[in-house]
Order: sequence, then structure tokens, then C-alpha cells
Amino acid sequence: MIVERGTRLVTEPSTSVQVTGEHSQFRLDLERIRFSPYFSRLSAVTQVIAQPGAGPLIHNRLTHSIKVTAVARAIAVGLSDAASPARALALEHGCDAVAVQAAASAHDLGHPPFGHLGEHVLDRLARETLGLSDGFEGNAQTYRIMATLDVSANAPHGLNLTAAVRAAVAKYPWTRFVDAASLPSGPLPRGMRRVSGGVEVAKFSAYDLDSADLFSARTGLPPLQQSLECSIMDIADDIAYSIHDVDDFYRAGLLSQGQVAREFRGFIENGAQLRELDADAITARSAPPGAALENLRRKLHRSDAWIASDEAFREAVDVVADDLVDGLLAIPFDGSIASERSLSSFTNRWISHLQTSVVPAPADEIRTGFVTLDRLAWHEVEVLKFVHRHFILDRADIAMYQRGLSRVLTRAVKGLTAWITDDIDRHRVPQRLRELVDLATEGYGLLRVAKPEGVPIPDAGDVHRLGVGRGVIDYVASLSDDQALAVSEAIDGRPDRLWDIGQSL
Repeated sequence: MIVERGTRLVTEPSTSVQVTGEHSQFRLDLERIRFSPYFSRLSAVTQVIAQPGAGPLIHNRLTHSIKVTAVARAIAVGLSDAASPARALALEHGCDAVAVQAAASAHDLGHPPFGHLGEHVLDRLARETLGLSDGFEGNAQTYRIMATLDVSANAPHGLNLTAAVRAAVAKYPWTRFVDAASLPSGPLPRGMRRVSGGVEVAKFSAYDLDSADLFSARTGLPPLQQSLECSIMDIADDIAYSIHDVDDFYRAGLLSQGQVAREFRGFIENGAQLRELDADAITARSAPPGAALENLRRKLHRSDAWIASDEAFREAVDVVADDLVDGLLAIPFDGSIASERSLSSFTNRWISHLQTSVVPAPADEIRTGFVTLDRLAWHEVEVLKFVHRHFILDRADIAMYQRGLSRVLTRAVKGLTAWITDDIDRHRVPQRLRELVDLATEGYGLLRVAKPEGVPIPDAGDVHRLGVGRGVIDYVASLSDDQALAVSEAIDGRPDRLWDIGQSL
């Protein structure tokens, strides 16, 4: 349970909004997040499919965040209801619906241009080109925005949010530098995996620069465990994107009913034979229909044996096949009122079903938070997410487009780094970039003084170099999709989009 749930970094002056309790404190947090320019920017950041190529009704990071917030609030209110079997859990660990809303609104603030592709590219550039050992991670960037980069009138840095809300945003409540010896010998938390020579931390919620703030916000919580409010937000995020991705792909005409039906029917009709195939045969290009779903079934058993069930998986495949494959996808989306009604019915039915399927999780299960989806709903979400991964992300046209976007970010990062380290011309670098470099450099200097346990301490000669690297990453990650394209082309000497850069400089 979080100690001092309403604690802020500095005291609000008497002229600020009057606060009378935790609920009002969390309401202030929610308003600060929603009025943040980082929140507004999400309207111009890709969710999965870029809007210019698919139309304005496709989700962006802002519309996704708004819907996650609605789902998260509904779950929080339901858990706190007097008739809820989870009410005792909610009372024990803290389950304020407004705090959950604030965390849900903030959870994607750190997503860079071009969705998850941008995250992977910036992580590679941060580590391999700029020498930042903790690289880039969207969740950690979100925390950095809340704690350091964004501004509040009465705090030196950051939005000055309560401890409870900061903790509720930390889906992966550790840094990249987890001591492998401190981890359990069995399954690891989501976001970590065992590799030759140790443990790889792929997901984490704070860079070294912001680790002290994260640990302070989580005072009273066990290591590696989400707060209850964070667990609710995390489930709401899973629910929303598993449904809204299908919504987007259906609207965009990217989901072929025949192709999806072939895979699902192959698994339903030939499941026993598919189980006899070895791993190479399951993943080969010549694998029979249903093999990809069989591969998912095996993966769930490997990674989440605590909940994976062949019976529940088969039932989930049947349910999705009936409602999605033979239902929604049977009639192509044509923009008519009838197709809009069909899509709305599908979306509302699934959201309602999933948000009322949240139950207390098994005690001390490291692979989940305080709450989870019931067994069938958990498998249904995994199958819905499979549709996105298998039928969309591996498409050759999308892969080609993503390779181009990768070069856009690479040009921007390398070009800005060269500019700000150019002794002759660095005085003309955008003011915002200079400020971000100075802020990061100051942070690395403070790390040398504080020497927090478990965080790599930079050598004196590396402080400025690391500050430049982190500052450039902070700058590029804060751009919209269009701004990233404009900055990349301008710094490459192509003036076509020069005036699209706008306020990014």
C-alpha cells in the first residue's frame, strides 16, 4: 500500500486550486496531464496505422488514451462497488477512480513519433550511436515527462503529481539496471526475460536519471509489483488496443476475411495434428493453416503457465472466430450507416464484456498485478492481439513503410547530434534542444553526487556527452509524426517541409 498517497514534490501555494482531500489532489493531477502540451501532441502520433494513409477515423495516441481512460475508470468504479468481490482488495490497496483516470491519460505521453517502430529505432540509436546504456523506452519516457520534462508553475521540474498517480503510471516499476541476483529463480515479471549470461530488461518505467523519483513515488510498495491503480490502468490499455486495433484494420480494409478465416478454421479443424508438429514446422513459411495460432498456444504456456489453459484457448479461438471472422469481417466496411452500426456493436460488446471480466489475481503471482482478466477473457485478449500481430505487422507494404520511417528518425537523431556538437554552429541550435541537453547534463551531474544504489554512475568526462545524447533523444521523442518528418528533411538539406516544423524548434 502506498504511503502518503497525495505527496507532491513541493507544496502548492495558497493561491492555487483549493484541495480538500485525496480525490481533489488526483483531480488536479488529471487536469495537469490533460492540459499538458505532451498530451495534446498525442493527436498527431501514430497508434498503429498512420492517419494520412487511412483516414481521420483511425485511432491516434490521443484517442487511444481517451478510451483507455474510460475503460480504466469503469473498471475502478466496478471494483470499488459495494457488491464487488474485489472491494476488500480495493479498500486495502487504494483504488481511486480519478487517480486511475489520471494514470490512464498519462500512460502514453512518452510514445515517440511513428508508434512502436519509433520506440525500437530510438532505443537502438540511443544505445549504439549515443552511448546511453539505458537506451529509450516509451514507458520510461512517459515517466521522464511527468517527473522532469514537462512544467508546472510551482515546481522546479515536471508536473508535480501525487505519489499515487506517479506510481500508477509505472507499469514496469524498475529501471533497466535490475540486479539479476535479486530476481526470483522462476518466472520473471512481464518486460524481462532470461538470456544467455543473465536477464534482459526490455520494458522499464524510469531511466537512471529519474529513478530516485520513481522509487520515492513507490514508497511502501513491494519491489517489482504494480500498484492496484496501475494494474487497472494496465488491463484497460490491453483491452482498448486489442479491440481498437481490430476496429482500425477493419476500417482501413486491411483485414482479409478469407485469410483470417483460413487460419482460424485450420486451428479449429486440425488442432490435434498441429500439436504433433515440431517448432520448425510450426514457424515455417509452408506451415499449414492454424499453425500460427498453435504457435501462440505454445508461447502462452511457456510465458504464462499460471493462467494458460488449452481449454480456455480453444474456447477463445471459437468465440473470436464466431464474432470477428464469421461476424464482423463477413461484410467489408464501406462507410455506410449499417457498417458503422455493425462495428460499433462489435466494439461496445467486447469492451463491456472485458471490463466486467476483471478479477483479483492469484496472490504473489509475479506475471500479473493485483487484478487480472478471468481465464477465458485473458485468452480472448491474447487471440485478438494475435490478429493484429499476425495479419497486419508482417505485411510487406507496412514493413517497407516502416523502414522508411526508421531512416527518418535516424537522420533526425544523427543530424541534431552533429549540430549541437559542432563548435562553429551549435549556437544556432533550437533553444528547446539546448535546454533539454542542459537539463539532462545537470541530471547526470547529480547522479555523480547522489550515487544511487543500482544505477550506473557516469565518469566526470562522460557527463556532457551523455547529456547531449539524452537531450537529443528527449527532443526527437517529443515530436509529432509530421514534425519528425519535417525536421529530418530540413536537417538533410531538403526544404520542402521546412515550415511544417512549427513549434518543435
